Amino acid sequence: MSEIVIRHAELRDLDALRQINAQPEVYHNTLQIPHPSLEMWEERMKHPPSGRKSLVACIDDVVMGHLVLSVEPNPRRSHVATFGMSVCMKHRNLGVASALMAAMTDLCDNWLRIERIELTVFVDNAPALAVYLKFGFEVEGTGKNYALRNGQYVDAYFMARIKPE
Repeated sequence: MSEIVIRHAELRDLDALRQINAQPEVYHNTLQIPHPSLEMWEERMKHPPSGRKSLVACIDDVVMGHLVLSVEPNPRRSHVATFGMSVCMKHRNLGVASALMAAMTDLCDNWLRIERIELTVFVDNAPALAVYLKFGFEVEGTGKNYALRNGQYVDAYFMARIKPE
């Protein structure tokens, strides 16, 4: 297998990102809704909010996964970032999520002055939980009936990682 390359997302990645996030297994575990439009992805890529970094994981120049990091804009929380991640179903268990997480934590720890990284994950998303725990995230609480998924409310964990000393 070729090496996983992490780079900033580019406009040429639009259709690949839309296709990954249109997979039922992907949007099932995110707050995305089915059938994302190319126009929505164009808007996200062309006009990102201040403090947003968008990374992709590629193998042989094929986009396999995506991670969006958002630094909190409030000056009192400018040491905090949140993120969301998705990995193509066909390319799971290849280390794509771990490669994205390693790049993101390096960016936060060594380049962006981020002391705390926060995330929200559905309690039944075992593969994501395993990756987050591997990278030092801890469960800080549970949101009951956090979001609607397939017609039912699902709980979510609030997790965070404090920069190691």
